[in-house]
Amino acid sequence: MLLRLSALTSLLAALPASSVLGDQIPVVNGVLGGTETVVGSKFKVADLAPAATTPGKLRVVENSGVCETTPGVYQASGYGDLTSNESIWFWFFAARKNSDTAPLSIWLNGGPGSSSMIGLFQENGPCRITNDSSGVTLNPNSWNEVSNMLYIDQPVGVGFSHGSTTVGTSQQAASDVWKFLQIFFADSRFSKFQKNEFALWTESYGGHYGPTFAAYFLSQNAAIAKGTVSGVPINLKFLGVGDGLTDPLNQYPGYIEYAASNPYHALVSSSTLSRANTSWTKSGGCKDLITECYSQGDDATCSKAQSFCNNNILSPLAGDYDVYYVLARNPDPYPPDLTPYLQSKSVTSKIGAEATWEESSDAVYANFADTGDWMHNSRPDLETVIKAGVRTIIYDGDADYILNFNGVEAMVNALQTQFTAEYKQQQFTNYTVKGQATGVFKNAGTFSYVRIFGAGHEVPAYTHGSLSVGEAALQMFSQIMNNSSLVST
Repeated sequence: MLLRLSALTSLLAALPASSVLGDQIPVVNGVLGGTETVVGSKFKVADLAPAATTPGKLRVVENSGVCETTPGVYQASGYGDLTSNESIWFWFFAARKNSDTAPLSIWLNGGPGSSSMIGLFQENGPCRITNDSSGVTLNPNSWNEVSNMLYIDQPVGVGFSHGSTTVGTSQQAASDVWKFLQIFFADSRFSKFQKNEFALWTESYGGHYGPTFAAYFLSQNAAIAKGTVSGVPINLKFLGVGDGLTDPLNQYPGYIEYAASNPYHALVSSSTLSRANTSWTKSGGCKDLITECYSQGDDATCSKAQSFCNNNILSPLAGDYDVYYVLARNPDPYPPDLTPYLQSKSVTSKIGAEATWEESSDAVYANFADTGDWMHNSRPDLETVIKAGVRTIIYDGDADYILNFNGVEAMVNALQTQFTAEYKQQQFTNYTVKGQATGVFKNAGTFSYVRIFGAGHEVPAYTHGSLSVGEAALQMFSQIMNNSSLVST
């Protein structure tokens, strides 16, 4: 279940100052996206150390029968062991059609510190969790309808992954995922996918992960071509970022705009809005702190910006509404909690999972809070990827507050790429699915943006009109993965 502010008030009061709770955006000391008040590094070695890691190789359970039940569709789950005490969990699902030639897409949830099993079971995987959290049902709108899908719990310490939790920046996380992919492509079961088109899809803190990882992959490819790095180049063709935190300086005013006026209802009182606006504009306030973080980039400056801005703007402007879906008040029980299912021995024993699954990792989130990575600007990396010719889509749901479309669209409007002038000349037009207006969109060259009506933070988890759950998201995904701009149907 997604943890919400109002439901946590009394619980948080009883917890130690260092407790972190939450889903993709944890709650710390009662503050959404807050930072620790305790000074000192949280980097540590996890307790769990399996008896038989295989550094540099995969450990795999094939065709467990869990989740994907479409006849003849291959699946595999297990670990890529980076070292003897760093193991990355993955779950691979072959495309339901033409898997040998279909693209390979990786999916990453955000946090930082959230498990990508969220995306698998609540959003776009071959199965979806039932409303009572007791089991799963087959998802006809799974993204493996058109692509091979690889869900990765990262960094180490997140979800089913386990080992030394040393990662505290998006750049460090990119390096580890690159290492994992090198191990993955070296395995005889998956080496055939090296040549296939490769896509990176991510959401939430993925606004950092997506651009940072994609730019890193491109730089590694260039180094391989020069002979300065050894490895398998990644055939990166597509990048998708949903409801992402990319450029805080341009995105934080969006919280004030969205809380005051969105397609549904105001979230807070005018006095709360006024206080937040003052916190943004005043000398030494949020705007100044993020600007200082952008120019200096040191851990202390950027962590201070995260603490101040989330204490005074992001968190209070949520009001009593669900931050991931403002049509509901706290706490919204949808999407359903994955914990009972993914902690069930009957499931974990079949798939080869070794760690006790948790939705979010306290340790990993604390590592990122210590470095202030949250407030770094990932827009330059996004621009690099777009300029390199990678087809890119930015998408969001209009019922999401936590990374709302006001902020995301401000970030998109600030992009400086070969498509900037063309994008600014475009007008939003309806994005229709089976003739139903389900959003608004723009295309410019190989860049697209779409805002989906009625969707919360996890866009594929929602529906609109008479469409089925995830149907609009699958159309969007399918068109991009077909190397096409968005087109109404």
